[in-house]
Amino acid sequence: MTVFDQRLDPAFFDRVQARVRDRMAEEGFDAFLTDHPEDIAYLTGFFHHPSERPVAIWIEAGGRVVMLLPELEREYAQSQSARAELVAFFEFPGIVSPFAVLATAVAPRGRVGFASTMPYERLAAARAAMSGAELVGSDLLTRARYVKFPEEVALHREAARITDRMLDAGVQLVSDAVAAGGDLPTEAELERHVTSTGTALMYAEHRNVVVASLLAGGLVYSGANSAFPHGLPSVNRLKAGDTFMLSLGCAVGGRFIEGERTFVLGEPTPDQRRYHDTIRAAQQLGRETIRAGLECREANRLCLDVIREAGLGEFIRHRQGHGIGLGMHEAPWLEDGDATVLEAGMVVSNEPGIYVPGHAGYRISDSMLVTDDGAEALTTFPRGLDDCTIAL
Repeated sequence: MTVFDQRLDPAFFDRVQARVRDRMAEEGFDAFLTDHPEDIAYLTGFFHHPSERPVAIWIEAGGRVVMLLPELEREYAQSQSARAELVAFFEFPGIVSPFAVLATAVAPRGRVGFASTMPYERLAAARAAMSGAELVGSDLLTRARYVKFPEEVALHREAARITDRMLDAGVQLVSDAVAAGGDLPTEAELERHVTSTGTALMYAEHRNVVVASLLAGGLVYSGANSAFPHGLPSVNRLKAGDTFMLSLGCAVGGRFIEGERTFVLGEPTPDQRRYHDTIRAAQQLGRETIRAGLECREANRLCLDVIREAGLGEFIRHRQGHGIGLGMHEAPWLEDGDATVLEAGMVVSNEPGIYVPGHAGYRISDSMLVTDDGAEALTTFPRGLDDCTIAL
């Protein structure tokens, strides 16, 4: 069996940095500064646990890339072959502030962009240390991350394969419990099982596993608890007649995928069938309409109109979807307020849902790779109610 390697080749990060420098040139930046953990992983391949001690990247138009980090992270960054020159400070807050250490190393000047995600305290520290430069907020890096490189798409595909296996494992656990005639699992037990399935698959079949903010897992909820769109797993035990949701995903090489399905335990009622069939129809339209050249807000309207036209608009609680990459949720947003034009190579979720208070929620989600003439669903678990009914 071929072993899947989650670590990207160092040359990949040279191409990423070149893309960012091209965008810096277009927007007139001499350098760019970011402290967002996902940006740092994108630019250098360094994944870390964020804390009060800043880690930041300084990238110059001329090619220099510098990582500011605490001394205690230096060897960890080296072990990951971080694609940057390392400049370390000893401790935070320090006699000399970390950003002053960076400023001494890079001599900032000219027009410097900073990531619009930077917290105020860090931005203030950077401004104080870099008074000779003009610091300008920009979402340049956010936009640079929209379109995935082929190596990233390969990571997303593998994450989708594992997510489908996690959904299989969740259904199997419930089906086995039904066949055994004993207690059905609780939401929490089901969540632990699918999480352990995902992580076990990675460690068994991959090398250089990259531990991201969430390696594998998700939300598992049943009955009325699933009417909360992001309800956390509880000790509620599944029971006959329940609608239950497996909202799962994982990250391979730090690149996320989500796959969500809604199930019925036993013969569906007419209401359960109506709700599920409506969401399936909306999600199917999303799969058919997402494509390069379509505005995010238009994709959202087309998808959610299916629910409104079915007379269930009062139960809509959220947009059609969002971008996926180094973050499980990231821009662009498939929502009425986002006019971003979809491009080939983006990965977005397609996850319309309805939530009926006191009854249940219904949501179907696939992670979609946008193409020139459509979109490919990377997650493939069956979506129809007949396939998502567990017989008693």
